[in-house]
Amino acid sequence: MKKGFKVFLDIIELYTPMAAFIVLFTVFMLGIFFRYFLAPLTWTLELSLICFIWTALLGGLYAKRTDSHVRFTLIYDMVSSRTQLWMRLIGNGLLLTAFGMGFYPSLSYVLFMGFKKSNVLKIPMDIAFIPFVVFMAFMIGRLVHDLYKDLKLLFQERKRS
Repeated sequence: MKKGFKVFLDIIELYTPMAAFIVLFTVFMLGIFFRYFLAPLTWTLELSLICFIWTALLGGLYAKRTDSHVRFTLIYDMVSSRTQLWMRLIGNGLLLTAFGMGFYPSLSYVLFMGFKKSNVLKIPMDIAFIPFVVFMAFMIGRLVHDLYKDLKLLFQERKRS
């Protein structure tokens, strides 16, 4: 079960953004070539933008998994480990609240956008924007997991003192 779940996460967070980036780069270069040497293509920009959305949002999930987002930790590094724990709890709690409040309206809007299709390729806009909903759902799960780990650490620390 655990290995299957990791494979599922890898497909969503690693391989899908990788494939989207390959398509993005290929189509972008194709668009440049056709623009300067033949006749401009109208569909390359549209597909590039959709692939960028997929790459950025789903790739951001992998960065969260590996804890490799850019951080500005000048103040965080100067405080005690207990204060760092509280800063993480408050920060993750605020993020969880924001993502939790925004999840349902975002899901509703993305599903609502299914009636609209992109201008050139006629891709339904719910397919173009569904990575945002996936991003929010996975981030909520990761934030709950991080909060659980930090709360567990906090209670272990309280038992020792």
